[in-house]
Parts: sequence; structure tokens; C-alpha cells
Amino acid sequence: MNKIKNIGVMTSGGDSPGMNAAVRAVVRTGVYHGMDVYGIRRGYQGMVDGDIFKMKTTDVSNIIQRGGTILKTARSKEFVTEEGMEKAYTQLRNHGIDGLVLIGGDGTFRGATAFFKRYSIPAVGLPGTIDKDMAGTDFTIGFDTAVNTAVSAIDKIRDTAEAHDRIFIVELMGRDAGYIALHSGISCGAEDILIPETVTHINEVLDRIETDEIRKKTVQIIVVAEGDDFGGAKEVHESIVARFPKLDVRSCILGHIQRGGAPSYADRVLASRLGFAAVNALRAGNTQVMAGIVNNKVVFTPFEQVVKGNTPISEDLIEMIRVLSV
Repeated sequence: MNKIKNIGVMTSGGDSPGMNAAVRAVVRTGVYHGMDVYGIRRGYQGMVDGDIFKMKTTDVSNIIQRGGTILKTARSKEFVTEEGMEKAYTQLRNHGIDGLVLIGGDGTFRGATAFFKRYSIPAVGLPGTIDKDMAGTDFTIGFDTAVNTAVSAIDKIRDTAEAHDRIFIVELMGRDAGYIALHSGISCGAEDILIPETVTHINEVLDRIETDEIRKKTVQIIVVAEGDDFGGAKEVHESIVARFPKLDVRSCILGHIQRGGAPSYADRVLASRLGFAAVNALRAGNTQVMAGIVNNKVVFTPFEQVVKGNTPISEDLIEMIRVLSV
């Protein structure tokens, strides 16, 4: 393998807190080893358009604590076409880029898998997604911050629920994976947690509410992921009100607040470790892989394995939710 001299780095798909810390680590590690590092704005679309610029270490000063991404992010319909991929490859060659660091989620690595079947540019991916829905890593960049944001909000919601003896349904992000809802709900002592990985039997949820009412447990928090098979907060709300018209029931959708904000210390450290590891992997010839952390050690998983599925949710956690909500 030829020695890599010029690295391109981009952020793609949904933004997540800690992406800037990852970009910072890639730029500074690359420069330290005598490489030129190029920023690619707006993900694959920027690659297609040639929105590429050379980065200096000063370009990543004072960004480790910032949410969002200084490189911007976008989804690209053009990139998935053969013509779009050819344009992207041409732009990379025109800038002399012979290695890539891709920071994003499942869609980013699906795009990478298709792209690298046609064009053999060495690449390493970093799991930048709040959903923690990727194989090959215990945590993803942004997950810890998103959960802490949700926990802070739910704690405040419980305060007002206690004041009014209300049932609150809180909808969190998680179209295909319920990790944010699961971890947030456990942390906040939610009475029920509804996630895509388990089948929601709404009558069982309603029966538990009825049991709690008999026990004079008048305050309840139900956390639901947006991708739950029964529906989101709206559908759960309507079902509760239909059966218990006298109960005071409210719903709250947290939405994109979970994506923003300064990354937690855990996300800053995770992003820094993975950015550093990605550059060193390229230097060592380890490519077409995603860098992740498993049992507190950096591991590398081929893109094709990463996109085939995420880490299954432990049955122990599901049982624990039922026991601790009594």
C-alpha cells in the first residue's frame, strides 16, 4: 500500500455532539504525522460538489466543546447514483486526497460500502450518531450527550407531573433503535419504556396504569421512542385518555434538542480517541473499517459488518425495567 499523504475528513447524516471533537483529533493527528488534511463540507454532497478545503490546526482550535459540526452535514441523493459517485471520486483525485475519515452513522457507512466497491480509496469510519445503533462499538459519538439532555428534560417534567398528579408521555428520538429511550427511561425511573426492539402491547401498558391507580400511584412517566411499533407520544396519549378519561395526561416530544448542546466529557474523550485511532489506522494500512470502542479498547470492524446490524438490547435490561417500575 502506498503511503497516505492527504486525508479528507467529513461529517455526514444526522449531526451529533462530539463530531467537532472528532474532526479536531483527525486534523491534529494528521498534521502531527506530516499529512495534509482536507475538510469536506456537507458530507457526501460536498464531496460531489468539490466543497473541499485544506485545514490547519488553528481551524480546529476551540471547537472540542462545541455541538454540531463545523464541517456541516447533509444527506445526498446525488451521491447514491453512479454519476454522483464518479463526480465525488474525481473531486477527491483533483485535491490529491488518498485517504478518508468518515464521521457518521449507518447511512454514511452504507454509502461508503457502495462507493469503495467502485473506487478503492482507503477509508476509516467513526460512529457519529446519537442513536448508538451500530455494531462494532459499545458507544457512539453523541449518544452520552443525547441521553444526558433527555434525562435533564425528563427530570424537569417529573417535577411538574408531581405538582399536578399527572401522567406524562415523553417521546424521544429513535426511529429504528430505542437506546436513547431505554437509557434515559432507566435513569429517570420511568414507569414504562416503549422501544422499537420490543413489541408494545398497549393493553398491557394500560393495565399497568390501572394497577398503579389502584395503588394510588398518581404520577407516572412513560418514555416512548419515536419508532416504537405502536406509535409515538400522540398514539399512546390517545389510548390512555380513551380508557381513563378522568386522568390528567400530557405528552411532550423532545425532538431535536437531543442533537444539540455541548458534548459531554465522555463524548469528547470518545471522539478524540477514535479520531486519533482513525488516522493511525490509515497510516498502518487498515482501511474500509469503522473504529469503535469495545470493552474500553479500540477495535476495527469492516464497513460491511457494521451496516448489517446493531448490538441487541439486553434482555436483562428489559426485565429490570419491569421490576424497578413496581
